[in-house]
Amino acid sequence: MTAEEVYDWLIASATSSAGDAFDVHVAASIVAVAFAEAEEDGRDCLDALGLERGAFLDLAAVLFPGAVAVLAQQVDARAITVEAEEQSVRDILGIYSSDAGRLQAHFISMIARRCQSPHHLWQDLGLRNRGELRELMTRRFQPLALKNKQDMKWKKFLYRMVCGSEGFTLCAAPVCSDCDEFHICFGAEDGESRLARNRSFGAANSNRPGTVDLPEAAE
Repeated sequence: MTAEEVYDWLIASATSSAGDAFDVHVAASIVAVAFAEAEEDGRDCLDALGLERGAFLDLAAVLFPGAVAVLAQQVDARAITVEAEEQSVRDILGIYSSDAGRLQAHFISMIARRCQSPHHLWQDLGLRNRGELRELMTRRFQPLALKNKQDMKWKKFLYRMVCGSEGFTLCAAPVCSDCDEFHICFGAEDGESRLARNRSFGAANSNRPGTVDLPEAAE
């Protein structure tokens, strides 16, 4: 099953969602690309997502209520290992969070886990472009977004914040503009979305996955 099919199925399961359209879109994108990546790599799908079963089903109950029954049959109650580096990213996101709700906690866990993947963060979250990542960070982590005044690449910025909070120096350059590797931290984050989607978010459609992994959402 493709990431696009998972996304379509989740969006179609969100008709009575308690979340807004952007949250639904972002969460569906993250879940879709994580599940597809896990299937390709032979990993557990929740390991690719960074959520344990209870947290994942809680996320689904809020944003994809029509999919909960099916998803509950697809995921195991196994512990998710969070290494120190990933926990530090979680901590930074928590410190600079705009919301203290349980949905925010799920987004923090997913973003921190997807930071471990090798592409641009917007791609590893399954988003269409970096602009969507900027909107996500502004909406859910506004104090952190305000600190990223120079629009540094988000993975670089998050790890710079982690190093600063733990007393390390990320680089020796006195100012970024004097650094020979300026383009690494601030260069363009071009590329194709890992979902390769062109449709507007929030609009449900009739597409359903065609495999036994995720049958039709409950009505």
